Amino acid sequence: HGEDELIGRIEDADALMVYHCIQLTARVIERLTRCKLIVRCGVGFDNVDPAFARTRGIPMANIPDYGTEDVADTAIAMMMTLARGVHLTNSRLRRREGAWHYTQAVPLHRLRGRVCGIIGLGRIGTAAALRAKALGMDVVFFDPYVPDGKDKSLGLRRAKSFEELLKQSHLLSVHCPLTDETRRMLDDSAIALLPRGAIIVNTARGAVVDVLAVLRAIESGHLVGAGIDVLEKEPPPDDDPLLKAWRDPQHPAHDRLILNPHSAFYTEAGLRDMRVKGSENVRRVLLGDPPRNVVN
Repeated sequence: HGEDELIGRIEDADALMVYHCIQLTARVIERLTRCKLIVRCGVGFDNVDPAFARTRGIPMANIPDYGTEDVADTAIAMMMTLARGVHLTNSRLRRREGAWHYTQAVPLHRLRGRVCGIIGLGRIGTAAALRAKALGMDVVFFDPYVPDGKDKSLGLRRAKSFEELLKQSHLLSVHCPLTDETRRMLDDSAIALLPRGAIIVNTARGAVVDVLAVLRAIESGHLVGAGIDVLEKEPPPDDDPLLKAWRDPQHPAHDRLILNPHSAFYTEAGLRDMRVKGSENVRRVLLGDPPRNVVN
């Protein structure tokens, strides 16, 4: 939903609860005359303008803990579905291509001992890392903002640089926020550093990953699969190259790419937590207490 749909409907709000599909720009925020809090119902807040809200004296909060397990579960589910050849084999057999035989997905590798790279060791990244560790994977992370010692306390390895992480990751899961620093950080040159036959999963923010670079890497065979829950433009247009390749049975992405509609966060419990936690924060502020989880 864009600016024009909001203008004329939100000016007298005492508080706003905003979902990821709402673009809360400076032009909209400047029309708020009595707003005491903006709650971004979710973790990321790249669809709002927290800096401008701050200049207007409006605190902005997110809900960092509503769907931690759910997103981490989805990331690991995508990773396992791709790494074990489940999606590939199912897709090919459904259209009667190839033999009813394990060789449909050759070669596959045992997950135990494979290097699982985690970009961003926040709440969700940590939850995903611990799940991968429980499966016997060798988990290494890159996050320059995590204090020293976190790797020791969790039993993980820490990469000294982004490049060091990429060069060793057979499976790579993205869990960082979208910032100027992370925008399209996984581009052609970054993906080329991954071992041949790697898998990428993104349940964070669409613009962190250049999906056309992912598509090119699948076409070349450098990537054997990708799980994408988030895109830069949602929903994508029908003529989007990624979408066209994914829908084309003749394209390798048809069997090797999993697309979801920004749904990694979703469970009934997660939705309830999001609404309750957001509403409780609004109630705190309207009763005169300071807000929780302020991001600006």
